[in-house]
Amino acid sequence: MLVRILTIILPVLIIVLIGWLYSRKTRPDLSAMNRLNMQVCVPLLVFSVLAAKDFDLAAQWRLLSASLGVILLSGLIAWPVARAFRLSPRTLLPPMMFNNNGNMGLPLALLAFGREGFNAFVVPFALSNLLHFTLGAYFFSRHTRLRDVATNPIVIASALGVACGLSRVALPDWLMLAVKMLGDVSIPLMLFALGARMVDVSFAGWRVGLLGAVLCPLTGLAAAWLMVSWLELTPLQTSLVYLFGALPPAVLNFLMAEHYRQEPDRMASIVLIGNLASLLFVPAGLWLALH
Repeated sequence: MLVRILTIILPVLIIVLIGWLYSRKTRPDLSAMNRLNMQVCVPLLVFSVLAAKDFDLAAQWRLLSASLGVILLSGLIAWPVARAFRLSPRTLLPPMMFNNNGNMGLPLALLAFGREGFNAFVVPFALSNLLHFTLGAYFFSRHTRLRDVATNPIVIASALGVACGLSRVALPDWLMLAVKMLGDVSIPLMLFALGARMVDVSFAGWRVGLLGAVLCPLTGLAAAWLMVSWLELTPLQTSLVYLFGALPPAVLNFLMAEHYRQEPDRMASIVLIGNLASLLFVPAGLWLALH
C-alpha cells in the first residue's frame, strides 16, 4: 500500500518541486501562463469531461451532493474554531472550505483511479470552483458582482458542459479531441504554478498557518466521513470523497485574499504551511481512499 501511495503522490510532488526550483532560480513572471491556464485550458478541461459521450453526469449526483456537504460542513466545523482563536471567519473559513482540488486533486485522482476516477473528480472540482467564485468571493468581499461570476470562464464551461451532458448533445469527435488536448495541458501547468507560487510565500504568521494546516484536512476528512455515512456512494465515489476531503487549502485563496485585502499575510501562511503539511495528510487521505 505504501508503495502504491508513493507511486501516486511522487509524480505530483516532483512537478511541484521542479516549478519551485525553476522559479527560485530565475524568478519568472508566470502571470500570463496562469491567466491562460485559468481562462482557456482549465475551462476546456472541465467542459471536455462534463460533455463527454461516455460520461454519465446524472449518475454522479450523489458524488455532487457529498462534495457539497464536505465544502459546507468544513466551513461549519471551522466557524467555532475561528471564534475560539479570535480569527476572522472571512480569513479562516475560505481555505478550510475550498481546497487544492485543481493543482493537486485532479492529478492525484488520475494517478490513483485512472481516467474513470479523474473524470468523476471533475464533478467536485467544478462545484468547488463555482462556489469559490460565488460564496467564497462573498466571504472575502460582500460587494461581489453577479456579472463577475457569470463571466468567469470556468463557470461558463461548467454550465455548457452540464447542458451538453444532460441533453446528450454530442460534439464532433475531432472537435472534442482538440478541446481535450488543450484541457489536459492544464494539469502539469497547475502543478508547476503551485511550485512557483511557493517561492513568494513567507512563513510570517506561522501559528495561524499551522492551525489552518491541521484544521483543513481534519475538517475535510471529518465531513467526508459524515457524507460517506449518510449517502449510498459507490466504492469509487467513496474513495474520491475521502481524497477530496484530505486536500490542503487552494492557492487561489491567497490570490483572492490579496485581491480583496483580507489579511493576505495570514492567508499566505495558511496556504503555504497547509500545502507543506499535505505531505502527511494527503497520504492518509489516499490510504482511506484506496481502502
